[in-house]
Amino acid sequence: MPTARIGDATLHYLDAGGGGEAVLLLHAFPLSSAMWEPLVKALSGRFRVIAPDYRGLGQSRPAPEVTTMASIVGDVRTLLRMLGVRSVAVAGLSMGGYVAFDLWRRAPELVRALALCDTRATPDTPEGRAGRETFAQNALARGLAWVADDFTPRLLRPSPDPAVVAQVKELVMGGTPEGVAAAQRGMGQRPDSVPTLARIQVPTLVVVGEQDQLTPPSDARVMQQGIPGARLAVIPGAGHLPVLEAPAAFAQAVSSFFAAAGPAQPKRPGPFAG
Repeated sequence: MPTARIGDATLHYLDAGGGGEAVLLLHAFPLSSAMWEPLVKALSGRFRVIAPDYRGLGQSRPAPEVTTMASIVGDVRTLLRMLGVRSVAVAGLSMGGYVAFDLWRRAPELVRALALCDTRATPDTPEGRAGRETFAQNALARGLAWVADDFTPRLLRPSPDPAVVAQVKELVMGGTPEGVAAAQRGMGQRPDSVPTLARIQVPTLVVVGEQDQLTPPSDARVMQQGIPGARLAVIPGAGHLPVLEAPAAFAQAVSSFFAAAGPAQPKRPGPFAG
C-alpha cells in the first residue's frame, strides 16, 4: 500500500483500479482498509478505488488520543487533494458511516453518491459513551488479542463462519491498542446525524446485514426513510460485516448502485461546506 505524509501521521491507503470515477471506502472499527478486499475486486474494473486506514488502525501511524470523525475527514480531504480527486462516491461501513456523514456535512461538493452500510444516524447515549471509555481502557490494558476476542463476535452473525472469524481477528490485530482506544473515544463524541438525513442531496443506498446485532435493520430503515429518495438493501445471512460474510451479495448491491449513480454532476456548495 502507498503512504501519504499528513501532518504528523503516515497514512496508509489503497489506490486501485484505473480511469473511472473515484470511489472512497471508509472502513469499520476496529478493522482497516483490508476489510474491503472483496468489494475492491468488484469495483476496480470500473472505478478508481481509494481506501485509507485511519490513524492507529491498519498500517497508519501514529494514533492520536481521540480519533474524531472530523479528524478522519480532514485526513481524507487532504489525501484526496494529494491524489487529484475532486469527486467521490462514498461507501462507509459502521464507523465509516459516521465518517461519511461528517464528510457530507463538511464537504458536500466532494460527494456524488453515498452507500451507508451497517451504521446509524443517532449519537451515543451517555451510557454508550461510558461503555466506549471502558472498552478503550481495556484495550490499552489488555491489548489487541483481548479486543479481537471480545469484539469479533459482535461484528458477525450468530453461528458465524469460522474462516470469517479468523479473518476478522487478523484484521483487528493489524492495528494498535492506542488506535482502538482513540477510535472508541472519537465515536463517543460523534454528533447526531439524524438532522443531516433530510439534507442529503445525492443518490443514497442504505445497506444492512439481515442479522446485524450492532446496527440492526430497524436502524437502517430509519435512515432510508429520512433521506430523500434513498434505497434500502438488506443482505441475507450477514451480520455487521456483510462485505466479509456475504461478499458477492454485498458487492453486487454496492457496485450496481454506484454504476447507476452515474458521473459527478456540478453542485452548488451545500449549507455545511467548509
